[in-house]
Amino acid sequence: MKVLEYPRLGEKLFRRTLDNGLEAVVVHKPLYARKYAFFAARYGGMDLRFQQDGAWLDTPAGIAHYLEHKMFDTEAGSVSQAFAKNGASDNAFTSCDMTAYYFECTEKFYENLRLLLSFVSEPYFTQESVDKEQGIIAQEIRMTEDDPDWQVYSNLMGCLYRNSPARIPVAGSVESIRQITPQTLYDCHKAFYTPANMILVCVGDIDPERVAAEAEAILPRESGPAKARDYGQEEALVPAARESRMTMEVSMPMFLAGFKCRPAGSGEAELRQSIIGDLACDVLFGESSPLYTRLYEEGVINGSLGGNFDMLPGVAYMYVGGDAKDPRQVFDEITRQAEKLGREGIGEAFYHQIRRASLGGMIRSLNSFENIAVSMAEGRFRGFDYYRFPEVFESIAKEDVEAFLRENITPERAALSLIDPA
Repeated sequence: MKVLEYPRLGEKLFRRTLDNGLEAVVVHKPLYARKYAFFAARYGGMDLRFQQDGAWLDTPAGIAHYLEHKMFDTEAGSVSQAFAKNGASDNAFTSCDMTAYYFECTEKFYENLRLLLSFVSEPYFTQESVDKEQGIIAQEIRMTEDDPDWQVYSNLMGCLYRNSPARIPVAGSVESIRQITPQTLYDCHKAFYTPANMILVCVGDIDPERVAAEAEAILPRESGPAKARDYGQEEALVPAARESRMTMEVSMPMFLAGFKCRPAGSGEAELRQSIIGDLACDVLFGESSPLYTRLYEEGVINGSLGGNFDMLPGVAYMYVGGDAKDPRQVFDEITRQAEKLGREGIGEAFYHQIRRASLGGMIRSLNSFENIAVSMAEGRFRGFDYYRFPEVFESIAKEDVEAFLRENITPERAALSLIDPA
């Protein structure tokens, strides 16, 4: 394995691309009792249309999430019971662009690793189990539809995007999951759960060579071809709709404002834009920002205000929201402050305060095995080395954040999702 050292972070990792295309990474944490393994595919809720055998194949919304649920079923029963017998805790998640399976343990790591690699690479579906799962997932979907936090976000994405599958919930709908059959699950597994489209990240006091050997012994010797994917027509930077409004059982009005941003290029440019976007959020409405302080002191917000910058295949957006007596006032204040910062500039001392805090937060996140694994996988799938973030930070100037605010956080790019108390 190739040894990579990052002196600025005090981190050391081992990386190797196996003959079948799988990237295996071990982040070495000597003397730690806890061990963690993370096996992920570049396949998520947005991957609804892809090319198979020269033809475009459309799949039901929610199928990646559905497949994640069904992968835990094996011919011998639920794989979670086998993990539990080995003293391991297992789980999984599906996001817009990734599906990941993971476990943590202190003992029997390699036995659990073999279990992880085996069940993720060997699907087992029956019509009876697929039909049963439809009822379970349909119940989950109905529960989210009663959740104001989910509704305000889902409605915002529907306002922002016309064509992108980012507007479609990862779990799909009760209607869409009815179209899922064992064969569609097998087809999607074959298309995307292939070694070259996956990454294995292990964190802890672990033998890198043994991890690679276990992966070579269990996974297919060859990888399937890469799949062309279709995320819809290129999005205009003007939202599809300006506003969504609904009534639910909430104590105060809720809102979420979104701003369509121009997507970055691939590779390290994406990591750079991600950091710039996060800095812009902290400068504009973070808890130490002048705007947040003033609105809180005036009683306009109640401390729930928060947001983030996110990038998905083909799209990027900033969102901010919370509870407020007058959401439109908060929205107007945010756009005015962004315009002011873009025009007059960010205070030098304040910018460096925010920059230090942001860099420190990223460094502290390396204390979390989960954050390490997710960040490594995102970097692999998006073409950058996440551990280079200190160097990328150095390439970012105050003027870059000001330009981001000036270009992206404008009323023309904005949509507003509102939930009024019943």
